[in-house]
Amino acid sequence: QVQLVESGGGLVQAGGSLRLSCAASGRTLSSTFMGWFRQASGNKRAFVAGISRNGWTTYVDSVKGRFTISKDNAKNTVYLQMNSLKPEDTAVYYCALRVGFYSDYEGSYDYWGQGTQVTVSS
Repeated sequence: QVQLVESGGGLVQAGGSLRLSCAASGRTLSSTFMGWFRQASGNKRAFVAGISRNGWTTYVDSVKGRFTISKDNAKNTVYLQMNSLKPEDTAVYYCALRVGFYSDYEGSYDYWGQGTQVTVSS
C-alpha cells in the first residue's frame, strides 16, 4: 500500500521560507510523477508544482521563481522549498503521486498525503 507523509509546515512571516517534505512508501518515486497541491480556506485544491520521473519540473505561475520542487530517489522523498512566502500562500499543502506522466488535474492522481498547514503572516 502506498503511503505519503508530509512534514515541514508551520507559521512563518511574509518573506520567510519553509521546506516541505513528502516521504513515500510502497512505491518508488523513480517511476512516478509527483505533485504538490494546496487548498486555501474556501477554495478548491490547486496544483502548485510537479516533478517527473526524470526530474523535469513544472510550476504554477504564482510560485515560479519562489518555490522549488526536488526529489531524492534514494530517500524516496519529494521536497518543496518555498522562499519569499506571501500571505496568499497560506493553505494546506498536499503531496500526491500519479502513476503516469505530468498532470495538473487532481482527479488524475492516485495517492495523497494527509496535508500539512502552511500559514504566512503579514
